Amino acid sequence: MQEIEILVQVFESKNKVLKKLKQFDFLGAKKVLDVYYYDPLRAELKPDHANKLRACFRLRQEDKHCYMTFKKDVFGKNDKWSHSEEHEIEISDLRIAENIIEHLGLKTLVEIDNLKHVYQFKNFEVVLEEVKNLGLFLEVEARGIKNTDNVKDVKEKIWQFIKSLEIKTSAKLNAGKPEIMLNKVPGE
Repeated sequence: MQEIEILVQVFESKNKVLKKLKQFDFLGAKKVLDVYYYDPLRAELKPDHANKLRACFRLRQEDKHCYMTFKKDVFGKNDKWSHSEEHEIEISDLRIAENIIEHLGLKTLVEIDNLKHVYQFKNFEVVLEEVKNLGLFLEVEARGIKNTDNVKDVKEKIWQFIKSLEIKTSAKLNAGKPEIMLNKVPGE
């Protein structure tokens, strides 16, 4: 499945942002733990020298549900992230999945522990994320995307939507939360 989204860091208080998002359909808040793995033997599943991931394997625990995901990133001009091809399946037993991963020789790369406040507006999923040891982020993903849709046009619509919220944010981050966490300076 093609995943087209924009991630930005938020520079306002959580409560102020939640008030602005109140105008949209609230789908709920959920506790999410993502564990990303790398393969010591395969360059494709390791961060490069700048901690950039081109593909990643993840286990997600989301409230009482668990998912296994493989994502392959697609890059455009100037090696900028464009979108991801994501393959995800719900699994029934997280412990068995962890045992399989261990037996395959994969190692934990990084854990992302967050609380997600999820909203829906038209074909956008709007998520305010409180990421432990990282900060507050806003992720907006276009839903209902067809493979024939122009990625650049979809991203421009997402960006215009983010700007319309009038929330103080960073520019578009050309990285995911695992890469941001890997590049975090200790003590920040």
